[in-house]
Amino acid sequence: MRAKLCGVIHLNATTRWKDVPEPVWNYTLGGYQVLKKWLSYRESALLGRPLTSDEAQHFTHHVRRIASILALHEKLDAHYGASV
Repeated sequence: MRAKLCGVIHLNATTRWKDVPEPVWNYTLGGYQVLKKWLSYRESALLGRPLTSDEAQHFTHHVRRIASILALHEKLDAHYGASV
């Protein structure tokens, strides 16, 4: 089954992500929605500038890492359960 996709995420005026799976966008850690929180700390109004290309690339890495964690979730849980 394919995950529902969550439209377009605008990183800055020229950079956007589209078709981020909803489970990745909605992934929480410590009660916070990780990607949304990361972007909220990097808003143009807060920084006084748009995201840099390095920051946009960093966001890309976060999306891919979270997708990997979610893909491996069941195996990680099984290995953890077997080790304790």
